[in-house]
Amino acid sequence: MRARIGDTVYAEAPESDLIRIEGNWYFPPASVDFSLLQESPTPYTCPWKGECQYYSVHEGDQTLADRAWAYPTPYPTGIERVGRDFSGYLAFWKEVEVA
Repeated sequence: MRARIGDTVYAEAPESDLIRIEGNWYFPPASVDFSLLQESPTPYTCPWKGECQYYSVHEGDQTLADRAWAYPTPYPTGIERVGRDFSGYLAFWKEVEVA
């Protein structure tokens, strides 16, 4: 599967390596091109997953704020709920097509 906008690929991995949580595909960190992302200061803590790290994605000369996110150290109960450790896995939103 790929996370992309047009020809720009932000992450690519076999579907079997991804984790689906609440309708979003989470890519393993090793499959993500972090050179195309920028850490965002936007704060958020999910009540069951833990503290979130947002990323903005770069598309050409445009920066799309908070279009990716990860849980670097999810709550142990969140990992238990998902059934797999999703530490650092990234999901994408809005303009980023995942297929």
